Amino acid sequence: MSKIDESRDSIPVRIAVLTVSDTRTAGKDRSGDTLVERLEAAGHSLAARAILPDERDLIAGKLREWIASHEVDVVISTGGTGLTGRDVTVEAHRDVYEKEIDAFGTVFTMISYEKIGTSAVQSRATGGVAGGTYLFALPGSPSACRDAWDQILAKQLDYRHRPCNFVEIMPRLDEHQRRK
Repeated sequence: MSKIDESRDSIPVRIAVLTVSDTRTAGKDRSGDTLVERLEAAGHSLAARAILPDERDLIAGKLREWIASHEVDVVISTGGTGLTGRDVTVEAHRDVYEKEIDAFGTVFTMISYEKIGTSAVQSRATGGVAGGTYLFALPGSPSACRDAWDQILAKQLDYRHRPCNFVEIMPRLDEHQRRK
């Protein structure tokens, strides 16, 4: 089973938080605040933060900007993962993914199912990799952000987590782009 290996030093990562909403403002972004509080409590740093409306091109553009930045290792977005016509965050993420982390959405659904039952099928949480950067799209509720962070991301973004974690393979995410 998974565990924290206390013999390893923690390696902090730089995380950007993107809130996707047509109505939220910086003062009313409880989901973004939840993610920032948790990532900082875990010893990581907030690399950037933004709020954008539910517009696919704007979201994909911001993701590409952060992927190109050497100051961002991980992007976590919140909002726009539902089924309505304005929910386009998943499509924007997939526009930039090089590889999708299929099991991220599956594990998130399993965790959600324990709390909200079959309503979990209405979320399209997703994860992927592009340009050596991890990208995760979470639902817009603070509860969903807590669940994703506490049950998945806190562990996978902790270098000490065993048997494996996202941080230890981070240097190899873009190895296919390097010259030989």
